[in-house]
Amino acid sequence: MSNESIDEMVRELKKTSSRGSDYRERSLKINGLICAKCGREFDEKTRHLLTVHHKDGNHLNNPPDGSNWENLCLYCHDDEHSRDLLGDYLRDEK
Repeated sequence: MSNESIDEMVRELKKTSSRGSDYRERSLKINGLICAKCGREFDEKTRHLLTVHHKDGNHLNNPPDGSNWENLCLYCHDDEHSRDLLGDYLRDEK
């Protein structure tokens, strides 16, 4: 593999990663500073407590319209992922 093709691959990867890197700010702008699950409202001082949850679980799926995102507070986000773990555990037990 030549240095030129490696450089081209690196340029393409940087381009791809920079497109999706601002999805948090876009989601907060589209969906507002509110948790989609519990309805808790946040302000500029507490916005760091909101996370962006990917509905389909694919962190690379960041459509411009935000259709794969929902803003969840830290507690609801943890709860959402804990439910998946618990469900997987219970399914394996049967």
